[in-house]
Amino acid sequence: MSTLWIAAIVMGVLALVLGTAIGIFVKFFKVDRDPRIELVLELLPGANCGGCGRAGCADFAKAVVAGEVQPFRCPVSSREQVNAIAFALGVDPGDGFARRAVVCCSGDNRQTQMRKFYNGTIDCAAASMIGGGPKGCRYGCIGMGNCAHACPFGAIEVINSLAVVHQEICVGCGKCVDACPRGVIKLVPAQSEAHVYCNSPEKGAVKRSLCHGGCIGCGKCEKAFPAKFKKTGFLARVDYEAEELPTAEDVAQIKCPTGALATETRHYEAEKVSSRGGNK
Repeated sequence: MSTLWIAAIVMGVLALVLGTAIGIFVKFFKVDRDPRIELVLELLPGANCGGCGRAGCADFAKAVVAGEVQPFRCPVSSREQVNAIAFALGVDPGDGFARRAVVCCSGDNRQTQMRKFYNGTIDCAAASMIGGGPKGCRYGCIGMGNCAHACPFGAIEVINSLAVVHQEICVGCGKCVDACPRGVIKLVPAQSEAHVYCNSPEKGAVKRSLCHGGCIGCGKCEKAFPAKFKKTGFLARVDYEAEELPTAEDVAQIKCPTGALATETRHYEAEKVSSRGGNK
């Protein structure tokens, strides 16, 4: 019995000492959490996508409260949510604009020339280092879905070995841009209706030998709307900084000979038709 009592007393003393030590530690090393951080977290969508450039929503909330970033930097938040955060903190919401991703390529497995059978890893980054992957164009979409896997919102679909963005789902977080080893994916203004679906700077004849859907640099778009398009070398681009962006009516008027210039709707519908065995 004496041994049990001794053990009990020793354990009691140890518990008392440890409890006191923990209490002292908590008192002197306590980190007070700003209640505004919790408020911002409640107002955020909670996607934890990292599109703001921070580790997650909690890190973003801390940065907003600290004044390091403005609320509009969260690409997932609606304008109403951004304004609510700004109002709660008494800060400027910022003057940002919504962005969406676009895959600047038309080279699906029917349009582009395919190389010999590719037997490597089904990964865009790995394929780009192993002979460039299965497609002939070394500037286009490899089509193995790294961007689709990286998208936290499921906004990218790979159709006919070509990544296509669902604009109604995309929030412009930029995860797909970081995942693409060839820089084929761009973030553009959300209100953009039309894009040049090509990324190759090669001469028109070279592009045509590799892909039937590439931009041949004919300049029809730039000649028709010089304020909306820019042509560098043998590749035309939409001037996304222009006051007015190309519309569906503009695309219809230009009549791009290869179809590289197309509206988002037309581009997606063409891929879906092609996947069912139809013609573009």
